Amino acid sequence: MRIATFNINGVKARLGAVTEWLDTAAPDVALLQEIKSADDAFPREPFEERGYNVATHGQKGFNGVAILSKRPLEDITRGLPGDDGDEQARWIEATVMGEREAVRLCCLYLPNGNPAPGPKYDYKLAWMARLEARADALLAAETPAIMAGDYNVIPQDEDAARPEAWKKDALALPQTRAAFRRIVNLGFTEAFRARVRAPGHYSFWDYQGGAWNRNDGIRIDHLLLTPQAADLMTETSIESDLRGRTKPSDHVPVWITLDA
Repeated sequence: MRIATFNINGVKARLGAVTEWLDTAAPDVALLQEIKSADDAFPREPFEERGYNVATHGQKGFNGVAILSKRPLEDITRGLPGDDGDEQARWIEATVMGEREAVRLCCLYLPNGNPAPGPKYDYKLAWMARLEARADALLAAETPAIMAGDYNVIPQDEDAARPEAWKKDALALPQTRAAFRRIVNLGFTEAFRARVRAPGHYSFWDYQGGAWNRNDGIRIDHLLLTPQAADLMTETSIESDLRGRTKPSDHVPVWITLDA
């Protein structure tokens, strides 16, 4: 089962680029963030025509997450538990049955948190605390599960081309990194770093300042795997070349393959 997480930065603005990517890359499952579309306005047809089942949790113009799967989506739930008053569309999960294993897929778009300090950063840390609680529950189920998406977290200095430029940014503040480590240390495997230790691998390049041409990137798109999912992982990669195509997102897909 080939699974990709991809912040597409607007499904309507990027529809042609995303469908072209699906045609060439052909993931079994695509976890999309920042769809920036309400559920009833999401363009389902181009994806369904390509054989994908579609589940969305969206809001108009902002945020929004979606799961595309060539296999049926079961037990779909929307919204991260822990705050019934949270109206931001940042979490969706569903189960997909592979050839041998059922996999729980959680697609997330973690808050940016800037400017920090401030209310937006407080919301980010509170959201991460809720994420930690959901992560703990997923581990307790002792089944294959993945939490994947745009975490808006630079876990370590080697995950940025210029780490000094991010020292005061919400993506790299000590509290952010500590909250991320607490989640991983519950017992998750961070897929990419489990296989690739070297610096210089990024998943986001800003549109400003020629960041892509200078490879001035950061790695903020992650897949966290329960032990049962980690045991099934056979490969992982970042599809960085997509950033150089026409009308790209500022993110690129991050991939894993599971023997499921």
